[in-house]
Amino acid sequence: MINNRKLIVDVNCGVVNELTHFVDDKFYDLEKHTLVPSAVYLIGYDQTRQHLEKIVELVKNNTIKVIFTEPVEGSDTAINHCTNAGILDLIKERKVLLLTGGDVPVEYPHLTYDIFLTKVLDYSENIKAIQNYKDSYSTDRPYKFLFLNGQVRYHRKYMINQLSALLDTALWSNLDAGNGPIKLLEQQYELGRFNVDFPITDKNVKSKLFGTGIWGDIILSPKQYTDTYFSLVTETVHKYPYSFRTEKIWKPIAIGHPWIAVANQGFYRDMRNLGFQTFGHVIDESFDLIENNQDRLERVSQLVRDLCQQDLASFLNECYNVCKYNQQHLAEMRIKVRSEFPKRFQQFVTNHINE
Repeated sequence: MINNRKLIVDVNCGVVNELTHFVDDKFYDLEKHTLVPSAVYLIGYDQTRQHLEKIVELVKNNTIKVIFTEPVEGSDTAINHCTNAGILDLIKERKVLLLTGGDVPVEYPHLTYDIFLTKVLDYSENIKAIQNYKDSYSTDRPYKFLFLNGQVRYHRKYMINQLSALLDTALWSNLDAGNGPIKLLEQQYELGRFNVDFPITDKNVKSKLFGTGIWGDIILSPKQYTDTYFSLVTETVHKYPYSFRTEKIWKPIAIGHPWIAVANQGFYRDMRNLGFQTFGHVIDESFDLIENNQDRLERVSQLVRDLCQQDLASFLNECYNVCKYNQQHLAEMRIKVRSEFPKRFQQFVTNHINE
């Protein structure tokens, strides 16, 4: 209960465990659930789309208070999901609140929870991978950079095209034909339980690689990092000027790998605001604040080409202390972000939902 209001949560909303102390009831299907008048409801994307008409009626009649909850989405993706779910106008009118995993414009009443930051160290496989990377650390590596690409995004397609002359020197993959030809890593660079031996017939092969229902993206495969000098991270968001940090950036940070992020304007600034260090002492990170998305893409692609002409063993050594600092800071931030979330959530409800 929060401020004398019961808290009812969709079991698939993504933050049930974090809010256990406050939760009064849970539901799988809103249609089969007995409504609690005046309660605060956390409702995820699927339930919102399935029961949109009912939710709109309940909100407009002020029967319940609704927080649309999608901590695994952020920035433009979160806003697009609100649009697709049919509730964006209600959010603009402050009749529905928003809980996301990334920043959105201030005109949308929202609470951000950096859920991916908290999860990358939850997996025992990742803890083992981090130790394996440490034990196998060497400055003699066969590939220049690690470059993993999943779902189709314009900035991924652009980077694959622009860096085509370098890809033979990179350890890279592309799981969506919208970015270009499908490209898998060799089996030695994937975990044994991931399947790389299948005919490439689908436009998106992620489910075939990882298996249905498995979040393979979060798992660290240490050899991907021991055999490369830096990670070129094509984050989920690029065009929208609000940061959304996913497992894509936390994986190299967790294992201690230097990284260059192809992301939204201000992504590096926002990482530093969280207390993380970047690599401005060895590379020109001024591209981060370039407002024009295409110009920013061109600048970072040129940066990668220039870096690949340098002594990457020396680059790795110069990045070592930053990587070690970020590893430790991630471990500390994971505890801090997770432990502070219930209080932040309570304050959010207090600020936005009247008694």
